[in-house]
This record gives sequence, C-alpha cells and structure tokens, in this order.
Amino acid sequence: MGRKKQGNGRDSNPKHLETKVFSGQKVTAGSIIVRQRGSRIKPGRGAGIGKDYTVFSLVDGMVDFIERDGRKVVNITPISK
Repeated sequence: MGRKKQGNGRDSNPKHLETKVFSGQKVTAGSIIVRQRGSRIKPGRGAGIGKDYTVFSLVDGMVDFIERDGRKVVNITPISK
C-alpha cells in the first residue's frame, strides 16, 4: 500500500494583511483601516496605531490617504452632523 505524505506540520494560518478601507469611504470610531507588518502607513489626524501596527479610526469620518514627507499617512476627517 502507498503512504500519504504528511508535510512538516508547521504551516501557519493566513493573516489577511491588507488595506480594509480606501480613500473617500466612511468609517466609524474603532474601524480597522489597514492591517500591516511594520508601520508602512502611518496614522495621521483621527487615526491610531496598535501594537501589531494596525491603523484604526479614532473618530467617525471620511478616510483620506495622503503623502507627507515621502511617507504614506492616513487621516480621518470628522463628519459634522
């Protein structure tokens, strides 16, 4: 009888790193904007960064990606009610 290959048993699960919300979209406070490895995209006004470099919204508003001093920055512009 043939034998089934087992593999090495050390394959990790996918981490789903990506931009979750794009420029011009509305977000609520606490919404994840970018999941990343390292701080490739920095938080600007209205955004914060977690210990795993996740950029998230601190306020309800509109997302805007800009470039400041050669770095990508994400700002959240609050929506007035």
